[in-house]
Amino acid sequence: MEKTLPNEGGSIMLKCGIIGLPLSGKSTVFNVVTRAGAEVKPYASGKTDPNRAMVNVPDNRFDDLVTIFEPRKETPATVEFVDLAGLSRNASKGEGLGNSFLSFVSESDALVHVIRFFENPDVPHPESTIDPVRDWNIVEMELIFRDLAVIENRLSRLQAKKKNIPAEQAEQVLLEKCQACLLEEKPLRDLGLTAEEMRTLSGFAFVTLKPELIAANLDEGQTDDAMPQLKDLRVLAAEKGLSVVKVFGKMEMELAELPPEEQSEFMKDLGIEEPGRNRLISEAYSMLGLISFFTTGKDEVKAWTLRKGENAVDAAGVIHSDLARGFIRAQVVSYDDFKSHESSFTKCREKGVLKLEGKEYRVSDGDMIEIRFNI
Repeated sequence: MEKTLPNEGGSIMLKCGIIGLPLSGKSTVFNVVTRAGAEVKPYASGKTDPNRAMVNVPDNRFDDLVTIFEPRKETPATVEFVDLAGLSRNASKGEGLGNSFLSFVSESDALVHVIRFFENPDVPHPESTIDPVRDWNIVEMELIFRDLAVIENRLSRLQAKKKNIPAEQAEQVLLEKCQACLLEEKPLRDLGLTAEEMRTLSGFAFVTLKPELIAANLDEGQTDDAMPQLKDLRVLAAEKGLSVVKVFGKMEMELAELPPEEQSEFMKDLGIEEPGRNRLISEAYSMLGLISFFTTGKDEVKAWTLRKGENAVDAAGVIHSDLARGFIRAQVVSYDDFKSHESSFTKCREKGVLKLEGKEYRVSDGDMIEIRFNI
């Protein structure tokens, strides 16, 4: 018997690690993004356990669908953010919180690198001056040194063996390729590795393979995009294939305590069009290679998380393993088509934009999907 989906199941859960030098404002940015109210101070007490919080991904399409369907339950897409301890110069040699920090970094799926722009004489910069490009390079080199150490350790073991099996020989060749990249002071993500190579390296949790987003942590007086230091950082980011998001950390953390109307008014006065929180979360979600699709109805409107390029059966499996196992077809309409046809499935069907798709249909960001299945 053909059935339609129950809105039950689990979604992909990925985490972004917030990194940066000590006193760069990581915990402030964490609070801006998560509104978790984490204590804002340096990790001077030797605390190494990171702050963690789940964050709803801002999505106007989801908000609109909730308004249209008025469901009893609404479930947006989420990403976990982890506020890590400051990474000191020479952390790869064990200085500062060193190895404990780097182990937490390796557990993250992507990195949000907070770069300090703000001046505050009460919070002296660990390098004495504000220099965003220098700061980015310090942290990047520590991550490169960490990955080099992992590779050298593994290669020494492989080279010590009298005879390696073919899989180990292939691994050694790949690791030597990675080592050469790192010795040129380039992150492993620059190699453009194949899916098979990525699978081979997955157990090493290389930190320079992880996608990275730069969060420029500014104060309220630094709204000018033409600031020389910001321009220099953008040039560096473009060379490295990275994105830069401006966050007014301290100010936005304080604004979060105000009513929404007052927040908007203050931001307008400062020439800030969109909260750094929304931009950073959305960029992080995209950086992780994720898209959202929706299931809708009076019971629940839910945004589900899927990796770009995955198909209808993958989407069914995210909702519930039974749906993937008994998949027949997926009824699909894009959010944009739904909206342009009076938010009516009937109108969409009449105009031919509500379609039945097979197993190999590649899900697009914003698709509204109903799975038909039989088990």
